[in-house]
Amino acid sequence: MLIDLHIHTKPASPCSALDPLELIQEAKRLGLDGVCLTDHDKLWDLQELQRLRQEHQFLVLGGIEVTSMEGDILVFGLREEPKGIISPEKLRKMVDDSGGIMLASHPFRGAFIAGKEFSIPGLTLTIEEACKEQIFRYVDGMEVLNGENSDIENDFALEVCERLNLRGVGGSDAHTASEVGRCVTIFEREIRSEEELVRELKAGCFRVEKFRC
Repeated sequence: MLIDLHIHTKPASPCSALDPLELIQEAKRLGLDGVCLTDHDKLWDLQELQRLRQEHQFLVLGGIEVTSMEGDILVFGLREEPKGIISPEKLRKMVDDSGGIMLASHPFRGAFIAGKEFSIPGLTLTIEEACKEQIFRYVDGMEVLNGENSDIENDFALEVCERLNLRGVGGSDAHTASEVGRCVTIFEREIRSEEELVRELKAGCFRVEKFRC
């Protein structure tokens, strides 16, 4: 199953120009099997998600992109919105209590990485230094393909992910219809609910791929 795990919609995410109906239509047109609504610090109502799935006969799952003190974190399986900017440690407890999973979002976006056009000698982040960042003590995995990131940033994330033996996922980070499906996570087994999504993410039965050029 081809699922875009990282999408922002309006009005839940003020930065997004993407209407949920427009998103579903575009995802169907592209041949995706499902999408995840991961708005900033905002959980979707479960009944509304169910309505969207039934009305459009398409897999629409909920998630959330949480603003933490150590960076943005994608969470699936959470049933309560964190209050304000939260520590990864406190978020970890919330996620464990709800049986969910947490994944670092675009962890190296904007970082000074060797090979980037604006790398600064003496300030360039090494793989070894990146592996020691606090956020990776608490997450189950990270985005290694993010549609808003450069190839250098994504490649760097993949190497860190492999070094730390974490799970690497992909998502478009779409804010408009033209961005939907740029990167996807491809699951081996069928997924019909957020609980099944969490199960498959924890099992590691998936791969990531650039889907839309």
